[in-house]
Amino acid sequence: MGESALADQLDRIRSGFIDTPVIPLDHERLDLFAKTEYCNLNGSVKDRSAYVMLQRAIQRGELTADSTVVESSSGNLAISLAALCRLLGIPFVPVIDQNVNAPTEMLLRATCDRVEKVTERDGTGGYLRTRLDRVKTLTKMLDNAFWPNQYSNPDAADAHYLLTGAEICRTFDRLDYIFVGVGTAATIAGVSRRIHEYLPQTKVIAVDSAGSAIFGQQARTRYIPGIGSSIRPPLLDQAEIDDVVIVEEHESVAACRRLLTRFGLFCGGSTGSVYAAIERYFASYRGPRLSVLFLCADRGIAYADTVYQQDWLERVRNPTSS
Repeated sequence: MGESALADQLDRIRSGFIDTPVIPLDHERLDLFAKTEYCNLNGSVKDRSAYVMLQRAIQRGELTADSTVVESSSGNLAISLAALCRLLGIPFVPVIDQNVNAPTEMLLRATCDRVEKVTERDGTGGYLRTRLDRVKTLTKMLDNAFWPNQYSNPDAADAHYLLTGAEICRTFDRLDYIFVGVGTAATIAGVSRRIHEYLPQTKVIAVDSAGSAIFGQQARTRYIPGIGSSIRPPLLDQAEIDDVVIVEEHESVAACRRLLTRFGLFCGGSTGSVYAAIERYFASYRGPRLSVLFLCADRGIAYADTVYQQDWLERVRNPTSS
């Protein structure tokens, strides 16, 4: 498949993108809305950034029919890239780590001819630096390797400006708050810029995980993928953030289960973090009803054996205690 054919195929894939549903939730003090990003083609918000990063790379000639795509991912971006690269006929090598969910790893191994899994923690207690080192090694080893680099690629943020943010602005004429989980910072960078252009009164609240270095905390071992980072992502500089909430992982786990039992939303760990942040942020609020939107980044299916299992967090933190 030549470059023009790659571009044509991407255009056909783009026609499959939809505006993800926004669901109003019954809350006692807030007009609360969930934007279900898990309704994207491959089940997560990362479909958007994967698509635009590949599209722009093909347009610039950085990605060709002879390329191999290599990327570090905690799971969802790898799934999106694996599916899109398979549709384009381009090899993809995901670099994952020990925190990847078992269903995600199974899917990647079924889709990709080669999967690299790192097992050694870096100096922060996480795996990100180890994954990035493996990516750099692979890009030197493989002929015509292309690394999208989701952590600093402005195309990833533009995807959420052009797609996610634009959808929100088409849906709401007024919005008081939007809560967004932060990992690579691509989503919040793109969404916040679009929101503040169209709805300048809307406050953008960033949600991070305790033990993440994004907002200046000391990095330490974390177990829920998809939120937080052991480095400060460069894309954070593009984000227009009004406030930050840091959530402990036990709060995220409990909030995932409350989303399921209260609203029937079966969401991933990062969404639990965002909902926990909303609950805490408005715990003492008794004023006029506010409109609050949050993004549901992915479904809970991949987390069924972790976040939704009783005592899972305690067991992974203290593997010898039982």
